[in-house]
Amino acid sequence: MSDPSVPREGLPYHLVQRAGAPGWWRPVVGTVGLVVIMLGLVPLLVQIPFAVGYAAAGRSVSASMQRLVDLENPTPLGLAYLNLVLAAAIPVTWLLMRLVHRLRPRWLASVFPRIRWGWFATCLGLAVVSLFATLVVSAALPSSASDPQVSSTVNDFTSTTRDFLLVVVLLTPLQAAGEEYAFRGYLTQAFGGLFRSRWAAVLGPAVLFALAHGAQSAPVFFDRFAFGIVAGVLVVVTGGLEAGIAMHVLNNWLAFGLALAFGDMGSTLNPTGGSWWSLPTTLTQSLVYLGLALLVARRRGLQTTANPAVLVAPRGLV
Repeated sequence: MSDPSVPREGLPYHLVQRAGAPGWWRPVVGTVGLVVIMLGLVPLLVQIPFAVGYAAAGRSVSASMQRLVDLENPTPLGLAYLNLVLAAAIPVTWLLMRLVHRLRPRWLASVFPRIRWGWFATCLGLAVVSLFATLVVSAALPSSASDPQVSSTVNDFTSTTRDFLLVVVLLTPLQAAGEEYAFRGYLTQAFGGLFRSRWAAVLGPAVLFALAHGAQSAPVFFDRFAFGIVAGVLVVVTGGLEAGIAMHVLNNWLAFGLALAFGDMGSTLNPTGGSWWSLPTTLTQSLVYLGLALLVARRRGLQTTANPAVLVAPRGLV
């Protein structure tokens, strides 16, 4: 017998947790648990293999670990550590879905429920198109719009640059996916399930996403918040994380690539400064991508609600 609280036409992505175990407290406990685990437990667990490696190499573990977590002056290993910590949000959100909501983790990926790889590949292509639009707008802006953290000369390609590049190419997609699973995945469903509102499902995680990036100037905070809004809207209206992950991956590849070529990784990871002039460029990228993704999703008839026959099972175990 189906759960009467679930509409016959199925649930949109941000309300999927309503099909799980009942209790208004579950998204609250899950959200607190996500914060505690990601800020407290995960960094310690990820540091263990690095400490073992330093000890095996005969290096000072204490000094090496301090250098590893110094993100003001990051090393390639430090960036790898940061990426692995953020990527760990994927299994953490899976665990919360299973233990707190009695739902299978795959319902975080999409309403299908899994990553729709064809749609993800399409979104990567759309993200590249939006990047070209960004370059056009950037070229039209006055010189005061240029990023003060990026120079006009190309940096030397060193062994450190090579190591950073390997980390960016191999681990940045996992880092971006981890952030999307946490903010546009679990937190979107938690806010949506708690308040039963798509606006709460988008705005709440967007604010937390901007705050999670640390001390920032007003323009940088607004930039992160706007990114969270666009990514959140994409998740709600397309029924999955694919579009948000694709945009996040390309955005980070671009930011880190510019840092390696013209700036430095420390300033990119800790953008405390910023200019309002940079917002037209970033908003162009996000809004063009949003428009393209919505248009293509509509033309493809992308599934945006969960099939009740698949979603609802005896007492919410999906």
